[in-house]
Amino acid sequence: MTDWVRTLLADEDMLQMGHGQTAVDHNLGLGHLYYGLARALRPRAVVVIGSWRGFVPIILAKAIAENEGGGVVHFIDPSLVDDFWRDPGKTRAHFESHGVTNVHHHLATTQEFLTTDANHALASVDLLFIDGLHSLEQVRFDYEAFRSRLSPDAVVLFHDSARVRLSKIYGDDRPYEHQVKLFVDELRTDSSLDVFDLPIDAGVTLVRKRSAT
Repeated sequence: MTDWVRTLLADEDMLQMGHGQTAVDHNLGLGHLYYGLARALRPRAVVVIGSWRGFVPIILAKAIAENEGGGVVHFIDPSLVDDFWRDPGKTRAHFESHGVTNVHHHLATTQEFLTTDANHALASVDLLFIDGLHSLEQVRFDYEAFRSRLSPDAVVLFHDSARVRLSKIYGDDRPYEHQVKLFVDELRTDSSLDVFDLPIDAGVTLVRKRSAT
């Protein structure tokens, strides 16, 4: 595992986007949490919405491939920031170069994915990672799109939840506000949910349905 982490973090793109990663000590930062959670939960169906260069899909795919029975990561990203995910062959090669073959990329927004055969075949989701467009409206849509299909022990992770901030990832002329925290604060008022924040780097929040007592 150490050699794999060292190789992964040698790719400078894997050190970005606020997961607390550092190459000098071969540290995945929050990636250790993602990996450990996927190993412990043993999810069969994982959905990841959005990723700059695939750090989260790669970590989760690596973890579930090592679980007995394996599983699949459905990675939804329309490649609106740049063209990185637009070529299916290059996308497949990118994941394979990091040692994972169980990522199914869907070049679509969440809204577009919901119309696909892949979505209709996805009966249950065991782990949902939301890291797409961070507007309040879109984060809410991403969550609601899969909420009814979350398995009883499913966990939802919201990245970039530590604070509201301005982002220019789509260009200096297209700034927009990261509002994930605002939606997480809404979820915190729902007594049926457990909500746990880890304000490390850009932050991640874990949400799961509270166990019946």
